[in-house]
Amino acid sequence: MEYKNYQVFKIEVKQGVAFVTIDNPPTNLINLPFLIDMERFYDQVKEDDDVRVIVFQSADPEIFISHYDVSLLTEYPDEPAPKPTELAAFWKRQHMEFRTLPKVTIAKIEGIVGGGGSEIALSMDMRFAAIGKAIFGQGEASLGIIAGGGGTHWLTRFLGAARALEVMLGFAHYSAELAERYGWINRALRPDKLGPFVEQLAYRIAYVPAETIALVKKSIIAAEELPLKEALLEEDHLFNISASLPESKKRMEEYLKLGYQTRESEIKIAEDFKQMD
Repeated sequence: MEYKNYQVFKIEVKQGVAFVTIDNPPTNLINLPFLIDMERFYDQVKEDDDVRVIVFQSADPEIFISHYDVSLLTEYPDEPAPKPTELAAFWKRQHMEFRTLPKVTIAKIEGIVGGGGSEIALSMDMRFAAIGKAIFGQGEASLGIIAGGGGTHWLTRFLGAARALEVMLGFAHYSAELAERYGWINRALRPDKLGPFVEQLAYRIAYVPAETIALVKKSIIAAEELPLKEALLEEDHLFNISASLPESKKRMEEYLKLGYQTRESEIKIAEDFKQMD
């Protein structure tokens, strides 16, 4: 599948990974062209069976995604709309669509990310950031508004209520190291290590059968949203499905034929890992 004629996204697919480079100068603002590209990309990639992993990155080494275009927010009416009964808000629906997409999404963050940009990163499955370069913020409260793209909920889930309040109402900036300590991101890595790490991880995930990726994501969402017993029953069901897949049976048989289930092979895997780490 070809990804052409986008306004702010540059998309390249390699080995099952779609690398989406955001190029919306001067500040990678979330404006209408950005939102249109995001919606169009989602509609296209969800039908692309060749893509199993999506990596979002920036063409600007100093800014990942700045924030939502404030000029669009000033156009809101003086009276609030009635309370919605479904996720009709364009950007919030997008975030939920990517969260439930049966593909893995990764944010590779090298520079500034704030407001709506932070919310986009938070809606991804994983986030990795460059030490000394990535700066995180959620500064909506300084303008008298709250995060409208799921930020209050994602930060509460990842950081806990107390730290979410600190971030939201203190509107300070956070380094990659502190963001990692708070649970905002998966890992903070040296700038020269970030790209290779994310690429290697993305390619490893893309090696996993597409059906298995979808089942893992479905089970993790169940773990987040369902009571424990229901979530464990769902996991049993999804495991049974995964174990019955033709590709799974083929891989398990090859694993045994190659002699991996031995003491020697287990030790060798551990030694190889120590050399890579």
